Amino acid sequence: MRNSWTIAPEPYGSPVAAALWRAYYTEVSDRWYLLHEGRVTEPAELERGIAAESGAELAPPGGRLLVGWYDGEPAGSAGVRLVDAGTAELTRVFVVEELRGKGGAPLLVAAAEDAARALGAVRVRLDTRSDLVEARALYARLGYEETGPHNDDPYAEHWFGKRLD
Repeated sequence: MRNSWTIAPEPYGSPVAAALWRAYYTEVSDRWYLLHEGRVTEPAELERGIAAESGAELAPPGGRLLVGWYDGEPAGSAGVRLVDAGTAELTRVFVVEELRGKGGAPLLVAAAEDAARALGAVRVRLDTRSDLVEARALYARLGYEETGPHNDDPYAEHWFGKRLD
């Protein structure tokens, strides 16, 4: 079917996962540096940041990485990992820029919530930054509520949670 999304699990270390992680990290890093320092991420900074987070926490049995495919091409991702027996964390929610607005992000989040349920989670949490206004709007539309901080990530400025029952 043309103009359609499919969501499937993907090994965190695959070439597809690596390419999507690079695109995601480049965008959020560049946005942060442009906002705070008026420049894009320097190449060495970018490589260090990408390498610092392998995504291993998104591997089974305690996590899942999902890739959204649009017309057969990798177009987005969402990851989920257990942080305790009943709580999962949503991470790496991303859709390539040219396909935003085509319904992929809600599908990726829903698939990640299903994966969290399959892992035994009854609630999901996440954090994001103030400048990622699109992400904050998406999570609010999907029933996530702002909560108090659940981590001390220096880039986290907003924390959200949602019950999965």
